[in-house]
Amino acid sequence: MSSEKRISVLFVCMGNICRSPTAEGVFRKYVEDAGLSASIIVDSAGTHAYHTGEPPDRRAQAAAERRGFSLTGIRARRVSDTDFERFDYILAMDKANLAALKEFAPEERHRKMSLLLAHSTSHRELEVPDPYYGGAGGFERVLDLVEEASQALLEAIRRNL
Repeated sequence: MSSEKRISVLFVCMGNICRSPTAEGVFRKYVEDAGLSASIIVDSAGTHAYHTGEPPDRRAQAAAERRGFSLTGIRARRVSDTDFERFDYILAMDKANLAALKEFAPEERHRKMSLLLAHSTSHRELEVPDPYYGGAGGFERVLDLVEEASQALLEAIRRNL
């Protein structure tokens, strides 16, 4: 495996305080556990700037922590024009945010974009549901979906390193 080739992954939801920072934290841990931190860059962003500079939702942090994932140091930010050039994989949590990304990005960058759950091998859902207005169970469901899809995504990326 070449340490010179670097792959970059960006997870995107609407406000970048629930789903995408959860995906960033989960995927980053899987990358670290696989010894690939020097080869894979991980980040997250939102399609809207509602929460710029804020840490992830405390419920998302608590759910992640219970499963051994840290969201410490993550701060919400909006997707920028440079993200479309910088990242190899731009993974939206749902169809609405994927559509928003495609509106922002030049058409030649659309090939980099997909739904995170398109990488899932065992879930039929295509969208990670937004847990923001629900209870704690929603954050657990997000983790269930994100963990499985992240493992499959990491395996796919490993084949390309």
